[in-house]
Amino acid sequence: MMTQLKLLVLKTLQADTLRDFYTRLGFSFVEEQHGNGPVHYSAPLGDGILELYPLPEGTEADSSTRLGFGVADLPAVIEELGDLTEVSGPKTTPWGLRAVVKDPDGRSVELYGEVAE
Repeated sequence: MMTQLKLLVLKTLQADTLRDFYTRLGFSFVEEQHGNGPVHYSAPLGDGILELYPLPEGTEADSSTRLGFGVADLPAVIEELGDLTEVSGPKTTPWGLRAVVKDPDGRSVELYGEVAE
């Protein structure tokens, strides 16, 4: 079996804002809480899970992490993001149509879509 990503946790001080941003990319979140743990958001990510967890007050989110996701309709996703973020691209690359946006915590998020024929 090839190694696969099964869990990606992003920690943030603005969970609702981050949830809204990633929802515009096509993720469908549910609110969860395990035992006495913090309330957080969870969404399917391929065969895995994307979770958004709260950070303790006084700490900062890691903005150095770079993420990449394939989307069904890149131009529609960019339009859905509207003025929410700065967009670089889209540009045609060997891997498809690519745009880069920043999530509300400052992480670079690469978005890939099909190149129109």
